[in-house]
Amino acid sequence: MIIIEFKAYGKKHQYQAIDEAIRTVRFIRNSCIRLWMDNKGTGKYDLSKYCKVLAKQFSFANELNSTARQAAAERAWSSIARFYDNCQKKVPGKKGFPKFQKHCRSVEYKQSGWKLSPDNKSIIFSDKKGIGKLKLKGKWHVWRFDKKQIKRVRIVRRADGYYVQFCVSVEINEKLKPTGNTVGLDVGLKNFYTDSDGNVEPNPRFYRTGEKRLKFYQRRFFRKKKGSSNRSKAINKLGRAHLKISRQREEHAKRLARCVIQSNDLVAYEDLRVKNLVKNHCLAKSINDAGWYQFRKWLEHFGTKFGRSTVAVNPAYTSQNCSQCSEVVKKSLSTRTHTCKCGCQLDRDHNAAINILERALSTAGHVGTWIIDPNACGDLASTVLGSDQVEQAGSMKQESPRL
Repeated sequence: MIIIEFKAYGKKHQYQAIDEAIRTVRFIRNSCIRLWMDNKGTGKYDLSKYCKVLAKQFSFANELNSTARQAAAERAWSSIARFYDNCQKKVPGKKGFPKFQKHCRSVEYKQSGWKLSPDNKSIIFSDKKGIGKLKLKGKWHVWRFDKKQIKRVRIVRRADGYYVQFCVSVEINEKLKPTGNTVGLDVGLKNFYTDSDGNVEPNPRFYRTGEKRLKFYQRRFFRKKKGSSNRSKAINKLGRAHLKISRQREEHAKRLARCVIQSNDLVAYEDLRVKNLVKNHCLAKSINDAGWYQFRKWLEHFGTKFGRSTVAVNPAYTSQNCSQCSEVVKKSLSTRTHTCKCGCQLDRDHNAAINILERALSTAGHVGTWIIDPNACGDLASTVLGSDQVEQAGSMKQESPRL
């Protein structure tokens, strides 16, 4: 399954129609959440049936395509199912009880309500919202795929305009020649990562670099009168600045992950719980700015695509244990050099990267993502990304909270 994205161009009334469709999606999703709250035992199919009831009661809901209404109900059920899953797993802390959505940025169609134009440069939305024909600009040619392979079409609103995304059911697998190399990665704040060979990748710190400009736009935003057009323009400027930083961070993580995967047969990295790490208010901004989650996500994606082994290792004591004699050498975070009585003297991160690789080599030959716990016994079990790892905390917004 791949996502192909195009920039969409239209007229002002078409953009207003897209905004109205997005508001309708938010209304249906929140109505389904309310139905679930008020009626015990409400299931996924009950929410899907409720969409038809909403369409009969409200004319603006009836104007939206039926598959788009069903997709909105599926969004509601996904938040409910996640809450049930967290309760069943007994996740510590808040379980993520479904909340009413205040801001929504996309509307999703299934395999009806749209069609590609014959000129291969635009898409036509045929529901009663009046979106009509949108011109598309992008590099991928979605028209080379069969229409049956396009499972979803989504219109996304961002600070710099509107985008159309196509979810295409196709598998892309590329086989690379074995390199005979293995590497362990230790991510950090001073350097983005240090590998087991001693190579260092600097941390670009995109948010820190653009923070001065962000504060400038924030001051301009708060000085404008509420409800004025100037305030809306200031919000858009702020959103564009946040969007640029998020794209820089994502592209940086993607580029590095691709290079690492293509150069090594096995890549080992730390199984970090970013949600717990950002509880340290002194380091939270720097941790979010580093983008460790994005880096891991792309490592696993390219590992699957190119048939490479990716191994997630429990990071416990990787910095304290000596990579030569396995002796525990306790050190604080301020101590950046590992010095052992056996004569081993390495950079702290380099020593940790070697330990990470050594723990991962026990699973050499397995393709996929594995979590290695040195204190556990028995067979190893694979894990899907997102099953027990939580994404980065939301304090570092990828985009402006409002558009």
